Amino acid sequence: MAHDVLAQTVHSLLDHRDPQVASLVRQEARRQAETLELIASENHASGAVMAAMGTCLTNKYAEGYPGARYYGGCGFYDQIEEIARHRARQLFNCAFANVQPHSGATANQALFLALLDPGDTFASLVLADGGHLTHGLKVNMSGKWFKPVHYPLVYDASSPEFERIDYDAMEKICVRAKPKLIMCGYSAYPRVIDFARFRRVADRCGAILHADIAHIAGLVATGVHPSPFPHCHVVTTTTHKTLRGPRGGMILCNDEEMARKIDRAVFPGVLGGPLMNTIAAKAVAFGEALKPEFKEYSGRIVTNARALVGALAERGYRITTGGTDTHLMLVDLRRKSEQLTGADAEKWLEGAGIVCNKNGVPQDPRPPKLTSGVRLGTPALTTRGMGEAEMGVVAGLIDRVVSAGLRGSHELAIESAGVVEQIRHLCHRFPLPA
Repeated sequence: MAHDVLAQTVHSLLDHRDPQVASLVRQEARRQAETLELIASENHASGAVMAAMGTCLTNKYAEGYPGARYYGGCGFYDQIEEIARHRARQLFNCAFANVQPHSGATANQALFLALLDPGDTFASLVLADGGHLTHGLKVNMSGKWFKPVHYPLVYDASSPEFERIDYDAMEKICVRAKPKLIMCGYSAYPRVIDFARFRRVADRCGAILHADIAHIAGLVATGVHPSPFPHCHVVTTTTHKTLRGPRGGMILCNDEEMARKIDRAVFPGVLGGPLMNTIAAKAVAFGEALKPEFKEYSGRIVTNARALVGALAERGYRITTGGTDTHLMLVDLRRKSEQLTGADAEKWLEGAGIVCNKNGVPQDPRPPKLTSGVRLGTPALTTRGMGEAEMGVVAGLIDRVVSAGLRGSHELAIESAGVVEQIRHLCHRFPLPA
């Protein structure tokens, strides 16, 4: 109901001032309401979070930090940002939090500016194996201005650790390269991260240990995934995904001197005025995440992910690493068909009302625009209240569409029409929450 009331208010204002944009917003609202969101990095924020985003707080510049702004009239903004910082520290049991970064990428950029000099070496997992473009990709600032060295996964298919982080190789590479910073935390890695092992290697190398928990932040905040603290020196994250807040970033640490460097790197280093409406929405989301029901929700995310993995495996799909410990999974499509690409599967599934993203699998021979896999996640479906039984239904729908696509466009069109109707019925049973 809250979503409906908020949507009606927004639409009535937009209809009057800009019917063209209003029409597109309405269509997008309907798309979200009537499709299954399986992109692992997306979720459905609450009506309260979205309401905070749409407030008069968007009107104000508030460069600087609480008590030290470069504009007048920031008294209420100081209080809002302090609430967000306090709740962030509570959630992650840390001493310092900077809630101003506009995104996870901005948070990582500020971190590099704070702690590294151009040309410094850092270690990370390569994007193709589950890392992120801000972890050293050459087209990104992290790969242009700094020197990344990459540690591998276990590539021996006979090993029980196949496609998991090769911690022994990571240690050898870091001892040899002596990076100033070691990154852990990933965008397409479904297993628990051994932060303590990384810290032992960082101490041996004299390196700063940085965890990018953008994907698993909600799981970390509720104890469903081990915390990077006290092992990691510094943590960056997004505030959406499993944390279910507005799209934004954050930096956390326990060291006062490091916190000062980070604050200076965020402003004036990479940002001007913070988006105070987004910071207010972050505060609301952190407040929601501190409630007991959010911990229950986080646990259900992982339960649902494992159920979806099992149901897909029963239908002949290979899941990288053999499963998941988190909210996401990588599905290698080649066992279904050597000709099947992630790009094909993404397009076919979206046409039937199932939204996911193509994604490379470890050692993928295909380029990023095609890929051999898709990445799936359960945060959004879990937000709608779906459980293990529904994950079996979703796996069946995925398989119906993919199998029909392999038989040809005519069969795909017929099957997709039926799946669309079934998904609409499922979405009606599990509507977007208030």
